[in-house]
Amino acid sequence: MDVLDGFKTVQREGWSHFAPMAALTTVPAARLVRYAGVQPADRVLDVACGTGVVAITAARIGAHVIGLDLTPSLLSIARDNAALAGVTIEFREGDCETLPFEDASFDVVVSQYGHIFAPRPAVATAEMLRVLKRGGTLAFSTWPPELFVGRLFTLVSRYASPPPTGVEHPSLWGDPAVVRDRLGAAVTDLRFDRDTMVIPSLSPQHSRDATERTAGPVVALIQQLREQDPRSLDAFRREYEALTAEYWTENTMRQGYLLTRATKA
Repeated sequence: MDVLDGFKTVQREGWSHFAPMAALTTVPAARLVRYAGVQPADRVLDVACGTGVVAITAARIGAHVIGLDLTPSLLSIARDNAALAGVTIEFREGDCETLPFEDASFDVVVSQYGHIFAPRPAVATAEMLRVLKRGGTLAFSTWPPELFVGRLFTLVSRYASPPPTGVEHPSLWGDPAVVRDRLGAAVTDLRFDRDTMVIPSLSPQHSRDATERTAGPVVALIQQLREQDPRSLDAFRREYEALTAEYWTENTMRQGYLLTRATKA
């Protein structure tokens, strides 16, 4: 198996546990759809759609939506969610580095905390822009490196086995300077905004436990440390809870994120 294929297989398995947390992303999903300016009758692609929260939000205002994700179990839940919401969406298993669509197929391409995990940002960026019509909108939500989730990614990387050569840190997608460089002259009218996801949490320990069971990179790390280094697992958990305590107050976790929007040139 190719090294990157193996990396993606681990991702697919890790994110298969995410569904219990999906409801927490529904409010940011509405924020992203509004920020992207999705209109009725737009053709919209939701990249790394997970359980379909962004796709369904867009479809409920009349857009024609396709959702794509690497993880079949999440797509199964997305289909159930769409049926319950009474909207018709095509959900397809696929890789955002090799999007199975013709050039210029969509008016809007969106991704909520999803495309950032593609191992090769240049490839994922080129693919998202390829399937977007000229004058169409690319919009996504990402985690800045200096805020909670970005710092968590850094913490995880200190304990995890090194990724394959060339795989870039997902929180770089939360740095406007990096985003500006990656999109380059392929886009115009590049804009940024910020918002905060507020998550109910009984304690930092509860937050850590929930993330261990649902967030792909953390799920994989916990399994690795349990098998190989239980002492480091204890240390990781202590550091995680200390980091969480900086953002936890009155039974809530506050997770700031970056919104990006641009027009394909």
